[in-house]
Amino acid sequence: MKAPGTPPPGPVRWLVDGMNVLASRPDGWWRDRAAARRRLVAELAALQRRTGSPVVVVFDGRPQAGEVEEGAAHGLEVRFAGGGPGAADDVIATLAAALADPTTATVVTSDAALRRRVEGVGVRVIGAGTFRRVLRGRDA
Repeated sequence: MKAPGTPPPGPVRWLVDGMNVLASRPDGWWRDRAAARRRLVAELAALQRRTGSPVVVVFDGRPQAGEVEEGAAHGLEVRFAGGGPGAADDVIATLAAALADPTTATVVTSDAALRRRVEGVGVRVIGAGTFRRVLRGRDA
C-alpha cells in the first residue's frame, strides 16, 4: 500500500494555481502579467510533452486576446477565473472535488487555504517552489 500523498504510477494530472506559481519567483513578472503567463504556459507545455501528464492551469483575472487559444495550441487547458482574488482557488477546488479518482491529480499551490480544501478531497498538493524544480526536470 502506498503512503498517503504519494502520487500513483503513471501520468498525474496537474492542476496548477498559475498566479501562485508566477509569484513564487520574483523576476518582475508583475510588469507584464500576460507575458509572464505565456512563459509559464510554455513551461507547462514542455512538462506535459516530457511526462505525458495533462495540465490544467488556472489564473485569476481575465485573459488578454489569444491567451486561452495559445494554451490550447500547446495542448493545455488554460482557464481564467474572473471575480477577484481567490477566484482561481475556487475553480481549482471545484476541479479537484469533481475528480473520479483524486489520487490521479496533484494540485500546485503554496496557498494554505487551498491546500486544505483539496487535501480534504484526497488530492495531493505540492508547493510552487517544489513545482519549479519539476518544471526544470527534477522529481517532486
